[in-house]
Amino acid sequence: MTALEAGRPWPLGAHWDGNGINFAVFSDHAHAIELCLFDDTGTLQQSCTALPGRTQQVWHGYLPGAQPGLVYGLRAHGLWQPQRGQRFNPAKLLLDPYAREIVGHFDWDGPHFGGDRQRPLEIDPRDNGAQALKARVVHDRFDWGGDTPPATPLADTVLYEVHVKGFTRLHPGVPEAQRGTYAGLASDAAIAHLNRLGITAVSLLPVHQALDEERLVRMGLRNYWGYNTLGFFCPSPALASPGASARDEFRTMVRRLHAAGIEVILDVVYNHSAETDEHGPTIHFRGLDNAAYYRLRPDDPALYVNDTGTGNTLNLGHPRVLQLVMDSLRFWVSEMHVDGFRFDLAPVLGRTGGATGGGFDTGAAFFQAIAQDPLLSTVKLIAEPWDIGFGGYQLGQFPAGWAEWNDRFRDTVRSFWLRDATTRGELAQRLCASSDVFDGRGRAPAESVNFIVAHDGFTLADLVSHDRKHNEANGEGNRDGHDHNHSWNAGVEGPSDDPVIVALRGRLQRALLATLLLSQGTPMLCAGDELGHSQRGNNNAYCQDNATSWIDWARADDALVAFTAQVLALRRTHRPLGDRWYAGRADAQGRIDLAWRQADGSPLDDAAWNDPAQRVLGIAIGAPGRSRQPLLLLMNAGDVDMPFALPAGAWRVQLDSAAVSAQQSLVQTPLVQTPLALAAHSVVLLAMEAA
Repeated sequence: MTALEAGRPWPLGAHWDGNGINFAVFSDHAHAIELCLFDDTGTLQQSCTALPGRTQQVWHGYLPGAQPGLVYGLRAHGLWQPQRGQRFNPAKLLLDPYAREIVGHFDWDGPHFGGDRQRPLEIDPRDNGAQALKARVVHDRFDWGGDTPPATPLADTVLYEVHVKGFTRLHPGVPEAQRGTYAGLASDAAIAHLNRLGITAVSLLPVHQALDEERLVRMGLRNYWGYNTLGFFCPSPALASPGASARDEFRTMVRRLHAAGIEVILDVVYNHSAETDEHGPTIHFRGLDNAAYYRLRPDDPALYVNDTGTGNTLNLGHPRVLQLVMDSLRFWVSEMHVDGFRFDLAPVLGRTGGATGGGFDTGAAFFQAIAQDPLLSTVKLIAEPWDIGFGGYQLGQFPAGWAEWNDRFRDTVRSFWLRDATTRGELAQRLCASSDVFDGRGRAPAESVNFIVAHDGFTLADLVSHDRKHNEANGEGNRDGHDHNHSWNAGVEGPSDDPVIVALRGRLQRALLATLLLSQGTPMLCAGDELGHSQRGNNNAYCQDNATSWIDWARADDALVAFTAQVLALRRTHRPLGDRWYAGRADAQGRIDLAWRQADGSPLDDAAWNDPAQRVLGIAIGAPGRSRQPLLLLMNAGDVDMPFALPAGAWRVQLDSAAVSAQQSLVQTPLVQTPLALAAHSVVLLAMEAA
């Protein structure tokens, strides 16, 4: 091998400049770091040489004449002192955290553990070089063909949370070789469905290359959702077509979706790594600088802070760990053209206090870095605003400009329609973008991401078909998943052929969808809910890479798809509630911007607002977000039809969710008389005719 030259400390990772490859890796506490080169298969080590340069905390070297395709790993020398937070073990080959392509397959039976599995404080001297994961140097160009991001304003955004594989794995309209892949998601059939609905952005479950946990592998399962990141710069090859470049196929997907007016949002996991706790394997961070990359328990640095529930928590209080996250985000925006991110367990990113951790701080370095970044500050940023650490529930507390998953919307809307405890006062707050949560902090209504169903929990069809979770297939004795789901089985647990129950479940699904899509805020649909997808009562299908999770297009409810598309068309046309906060005041013409009514037409008093037995509510919208016509949104979550006294004026129905087949929004319906017969379990939208 040509002798390594000193090279330079930036950029981190391995980069080819046309004449050779520069390697740079961070470690504050290592005594030396070796660059180990392998044959093309990654099984035969050909050389192992110390990186000759060190600039501050970065070790670096330059290999003249080296070409893309080179396979390499790292060995870090230093102290093995778990009680002081360090776990250096040069017998363990390490994966470059900046790897663009990962070579090999992780074998849980291999010698990948820095410490003895039975005695984790004792070092394991066995070498794992032949079996360890390695990085391959890449240098590829992609013809973006004038790709232009849609740049849809947040206030006009409709999110569609979707798993790349599950969306098209069973889709008959997608070419067989592309089913379950990036190419499948960008196929004509998939895009046609998204456009029919009116989706503006797909929010993809994790596409970073991930690792299946040992427990799942032993049970013959896998981490289908992918919330266990292995490579922060690597699109998962498991989601690419056989023999295709995952990077190029992902880019092609983005380009095609952009051409169809659809943005791409990535669900990203920067709160923990796949190395788990002190009993886990040594793959990259643990062996490179355990005390820098992870938050360790101050009472015992051999143990990890676990604010994530996965065994470890990344330490974004360290500037180099923060740099890793920022570099990864910029990579996905600049080189892969994604339009934004949904951050899993986002409070972790804002916890201060260094390795030992601390409370959540909206002024944390991560948020400051994002805000001043000329690239990242322009994309969509969505927080899952909770983790399991102290003070981990932070809904409404993220910086202005961030959107947040609003679980209070989910729980209140479910409770209102599915017979759980809530009030019309609580519902009104959720329908108006949770103004009690967001308005006082100078946030915009669109920053409330409203959802009724997400990947984690019951599907919409299961929400109205099950009182209890049915997670036996997950191998945890049905102990996993949430027990309190605000669900209702409509009288029978699970599938039913009773036409009365089937009709009721259909009406409940339409009412829930209409409530979500007509409310103020940014709506998020979960893929499959618009066509009746069921997971047979499994509300934690994270390990079900099979027909449980894959959308069954052969059983799709096309009438429900048409209804969903109709409601979204009405949202675009009318925008019942605009992206501004309402005050209930009259304008110069005496028209009140927003008023709440009972079935008899009277305003709600304090007792009515807080009466949990009353499930009929009217919203008179004098200043819609887009329509010039005043609107009236009526809801009846009760079991019997109710006469509803309409305000003065000529009113025409735009939507009646109780209808067996959805009325087309462009069809002129007759004017209705007061009182309107408001069907049980229904949402009705009316528009006032111009005088």
